[in-house]
Amino acid sequence: MTKADLVDKVTALGDLTRRDGEIIVDTLFDSVIGALKSGDKIEIRGFGSFRTRQRNSRIGRNPKTGARVDVPAKKVPFFKPSKELRDLVNPREQVPA
Repeated sequence: MTKADLVDKVTALGDLTRRDGEIIVDTLFDSVIGALKSGDKIEIRGFGSFRTRQRNSRIGRNPKTGARVDVPAKKVPFFKPSKELRDLVNPREQVPA
């Protein structure tokens, strides 16, 4: 699903123009990005949580030349799905009793 597909879904839910749908989707994404930039954690019940993780600096290798490369420490976004979302994506098989 692309961002345009998501805008179409939001627009189809009500009496909204495509521009209104774009504003809603952009506001949601901007809010998540802004919270992660400021170091906050976002938790959406029934969906999951977003937060940042710190990666330590390390020595890597250039795959083309094999030369050693210093990779600096950085923060990376991390998403952890809720149990409800995991169960919806991976439904348990009904075990016959």
